[in-house]
Amino acid sequence: MVKVIFFDLDDTLLWDKKSIATAFQKTCELAEQASGKDCSGLEEAVRHEATELYASYPTFPFTQMIGINPFEGLWGTFDDEGPDFQEMKNLAPLYRQEAWTRGLQKIGIDNPELGQKLADFFPEARKQHPILYDETLRVLDQLKGRYELLLLTNGSPGLQRNKLEITPEIAPYFDHIVISGDFGKGKPDAGIFSHALARFGYGPQDALMVGDNLLTDILGAERAGIRSVWINREEKAPHDSIVPTYEIQHLEELLQILEQEQL
Repeated sequence: MVKVIFFDLDDTLLWDKKSIATAFQKTCELAEQASGKDCSGLEEAVRHEATELYASYPTFPFTQMIGINPFEGLWGTFDDEGPDFQEMKNLAPLYRQEAWTRGLQKIGIDNPELGQKLADFFPEARKQHPILYDETLRVLDQLKGRYELLLLTNGSPGLQRNKLEITPEIAPYFDHIVISGDFGKGKPDAGIFSHALARFGYGPQDALMVGDNLLTDILGAERAGIRSVWINREEKAPHDSIVPTYEIQHLEELLQILEQEQL
């Protein structure tokens, strides 16, 4: 019987991909206004340059382990404890400026000053557009009080808390919030799941993990012996070896699964 439900945050409860896309849209609009040129290919160019730059830094293995993606690097401040986060904090300003400047160059605009202006604007645009899925609060309303709830999210503690601060409706639903950057390892490491379970004194059989990412949420749950629900809104193809206990396309389908589990 399910006693505690672990929820992923990004693209499970928060529509982070849409927030990032909106921030790119607003920043590219600013680029067009400032340059007077067509910037229709800028987002794709910056995404490409940012991904390549991000992977070139010595911090890349750490970001993979903790679970911080290149586009979070374009707006996070990384004011977190520990030498790896401090190195990221030092690299971030140059990374952002170079990603936007190189992106501009790819579409024929050689203007480092504009690159800096866009690099400074993008974090503000992201903060101004936090987006929840329509059903997120309806589902959490149904679960609060019936189950213990834990938010289990990969990322920089400061950045993930910032996301929760600009969507203040979410945090009050949860009994505990576990962030990989605080723990030292991220999903799919089984240790962070065991750490989360220890907050309640439950065993793996008492928990259910809900998340959108097969390679982190679902694989990590499997390694920890915890049943899982893969929310596959984008109708992605199944994985050869990572098999969730359940698969849904809409978060409200979770309620039906929980009813079956209680029978």
